[in-house]
Parts: sequence; structure tokens; C-alpha cells
Amino acid sequence: MIVKLYGKKDCSLCLDAKILLEILQEEYGFEIEVIDIYQDETLLDKFHLIIPVVEIEGEIVDTEIIDLPKIENFLKTIQQK
Repeated sequence: MIVKLYGKKDCSLCLDAKILLEILQEEYGFEIEVIDIYQDETLLDKFHLIIPVVEIEGEIVDTEIIDLPKIENFLKTIQQK
């Protein structure tokens, strides 16, 4: 499974989100794909005011201040399927 983290360089909230995902990665074994929205005009238009954005299995799970329990609950739900 790939967890996408949309953000930008020099974004403290994005760095915090990446650290939270790395903590969860140890238990749930997913791959983290970090995507800089400034490298894609479409992503910049879509996400520029709400980064960081965590997307799992095509679904936006959380934005801005990322909540570890919210992401973990989503991951648990996916594993149960």
C-alpha cells in the first residue's frame, strides 16, 4: 500500500505529518510517497491552502494538522477488508 503525503518544501506541518506517517509505517508496513504540490500546477490549485494532505487508497484521509489516531483508524479499517 502507498500512502501519499502532499506538501511542499519548508513546511513544518508537512514535516510533522511525515514523522507521524513514519511512526505508523513501522506497524502497518506501507510505503510513503511524498509529493511536492509545487511541481504540479493541478495539485497546487487543488491543495495549496490545505497542506499537508494524506491520501490512502485514493481517499483523502486528513489535511492540515494531521491526526495520528485518525490515520491509524483508517489503516485498521483497510486491513480488516
